[in-house]
Amino acid sequence: MGTDFNANEIFEMARQIEITGAAFYREAAESVDNEDHKNFLIELAEMEDDHEKTFQEMQKELTDGEQTLLVFDPEDENALYLKALADNRVFSKKKKPGKDMTEILKSAIQTEKDSIVFYLGMKEMVPEKYGKPRINDIIKEEMSHLKLLSGKLKAVDKGDLT
Repeated sequence: MGTDFNANEIFEMARQIEITGAAFYREAAESVDNEDHKNFLIELAEMEDDHEKTFQEMQKELTDGEQTLLVFDPEDENALYLKALADNRVFSKKKKPGKDMTEILKSAIQTEKDSIVFYLGMKEMVPEKYGKPRINDIIKEEMSHLKLLSGKLKAVDKGDLT
């Protein structure tokens, strides 16, 4: 028997992933010497902060059915479980950022890809009536970030710092 989640729980995981991502970019910004790269990484951290707020707003728009707990959880242990699951599935493989912008971007791109795959898998664990279509909103946000990172990597590889 599989475990089902609701959209609210997936949004909670998404928020945790964004918080961890913002911390990664801030740490990376502290490690690079190039001011343009530092500023870009700080912008990425701020984008992660914005994504976390966006997901929080989307979470507030969920219907009661999309927030229905599918397991009895009087001690609210499910939230701790979801945070641990999000941390382990997406960010546990991520190395600490180094000083090389190309490597930082490659790591960030891989993490974005991992998060998209994670959400696609989690989407299959959310029944339709508990908000399955809402998970697409998270995936779209992550895909836009992936596109931005890929574009920046191409620019850095060409020597264009802007």
